[in-house]
Amino acid sequence: MSKPYTGFEPKWVKEAAPKNSYRSIFRWGDPEFVKYPKESLFKMMKEKFEMKDEDFKQYTGDIGMEKVKLDIPCGLDKVHIKALKDIVGNEFVTTDDYPRLAVAYGKTGYDALRLRERRVDCVPDVVVYPDTTKQIEQIVEYSTKHNIPLYVYGGGSSVTRGVEPIKGGISLDMRLRYNKVLSFNEIDQTITVQTGMSGPQLEEALNQAPTLFGAKRAYTCGHFPQSFEYSSVGGWVVTRGAGQNSTYYGCISDIVMGQKYATPIGTIQTSPYPMEATGPNLNQIMMGGEGTFGVLTEVTLKVFRYMPENRKRFSYIFKNWEIAQEAAREMMQCEAGFSSVFRLSDPEETNLMLRLYNVDETPLHKIFDIRGYKDMERCLFLGFTDGEKGFSKNVAKNIKRIAKQYGGMSLTSFVTKSWEKGRFNDPYLRDTLMDFGITTDTLECTVNWSNMAQVHRDVREVCHKLPNTIVTTHMSHCYPQGANLYFIFITKLSDAEKFKAYHSTILDAIQKSGAAMSHHHGIGKMFAPWLEGQLGRKEYGVFKVLKDYFDPGYNMNPGGTLGLDLKEEEKRFLKSDIK
Repeated sequence: MSKPYTGFEPKWVKEAAPKNSYRSIFRWGDPEFVKYPKESLFKMMKEKFEMKDEDFKQYTGDIGMEKVKLDIPCGLDKVHIKALKDIVGNEFVTTDDYPRLAVAYGKTGYDALRLRERRVDCVPDVVVYPDTTKQIEQIVEYSTKHNIPLYVYGGGSSVTRGVEPIKGGISLDMRLRYNKVLSFNEIDQTITVQTGMSGPQLEEALNQAPTLFGAKRAYTCGHFPQSFEYSSVGGWVVTRGAGQNSTYYGCISDIVMGQKYATPIGTIQTSPYPMEATGPNLNQIMMGGEGTFGVLTEVTLKVFRYMPENRKRFSYIFKNWEIAQEAAREMMQCEAGFSSVFRLSDPEETNLMLRLYNVDETPLHKIFDIRGYKDMERCLFLGFTDGEKGFSKNVAKNIKRIAKQYGGMSLTSFVTKSWEKGRFNDPYLRDTLMDFGITTDTLECTVNWSNMAQVHRDVREVCHKLPNTIVTTHMSHCYPQGANLYFIFITKLSDAEKFKAYHSTILDAIQKSGAAMSHHHGIGKMFAPWLEGQLGRKEYGVFKVLKDYFDPGYNMNPGGTLGLDLKEEEKRFLKSDIK
């Protein structure tokens, strides 16, 4: 925190989540790390949610300190458990309560609220910790032969219910052993890894390439989602993820060079070449499958030279959202190169972020009104460049030129540095607030520049239909033709089903607005009912054909992922989409 509280301070849970507890599953990340709002932010939220100090003297519901204890026996025959142990080893197969629940949920608000209610809708029968590609291929072959559902748990950061084992069966937990570098090729600038490798493990290997691989220089993958510390390479690929630096380095679909899958019909290996015209691109076809075609076992990724010393940070304040959008579009279309991080907050998010990034504690905050940058109108823009020294400097120079042209006031690099400090740990705030009945979650979509204002207006209008709700939006992952709009809603809500109903109204609004309903979070089981309506029946039929080819028994991540085994009445369509 920037400063100690001077007045009343809520009873924030500051101790670590106990080992094997419910809290250690539903909270974000490191059980030892805690983040809570600073005093000015707390006061602002208290006013917004019409809460009093008394509301923060006791917790809302269960905070999950008790040890996990289930009354859900393993449903698999002992012969199957023995067969799995024969494949990976006795100590790497478990039917214990905690490991089964630990891989049953992702990180949606719905997941956290259900676990706080002690609501366990499903768990796998058994958790398996694979070590090699061959082991996974054998498990896929075995589960297919015996018609056993098979799920994969990479890092557990899914916000779409992508990992939820609706039909029990086997869950492969990739975190423990399936995280090794398989090869590094400095000539081609590629690295091949097992798909359970986490973001920090990958980045450390690349940064240490001279020591580990005898490389001439250090490298980076350039892929840094907010879930970076607790997401896996495999998860990035199967959901078509994007990192916060994607405007320069590209989304994961731009970074992947090759993939290997263990499927019910055998091993599928895609081409490793940077470009080819050999029919539809199998790499792109397989990405986004979310485990419904098979298990992604190995990935070859592009790598880039690691040159953090060339980074140029910037931040600006614009007078309103309309001007800020125009400035951002010109920055992306001026053909002077792209910055690495490119992030523009709308007025409501700017109001929150100036507190979160501690700008409210600097002289800058007093200058805004004097210069006509009014609260709830002004927009914060921040980012930094990467790449070769001259390129990086030139990109920053052109951003500065365009910002000035559109009336932007420089905030120096201070705001960006503050954002960098919290870029991976802001999610910890959610757990702290949920202890007092305040829920935070996110939804995002892709828009073109031409419909950005309309989508922004329409979706936020629906988000605000829930009273006393903070709805922030920022533009990120930008392109010359459009951008990702990322919506964060913070509201006083602690009931899982009420949350799910509210969440559904926002998905309805995104689909109705004409935006692409997911830019990088994927679809999972939570967004699945909307997918066919989003794409169109004939277009969605291509996915069904692929599923029937790769997994005719429907054993791979079953239960609604991508909507592939949903009943017709479970799907949500717009009338105009029914053909």
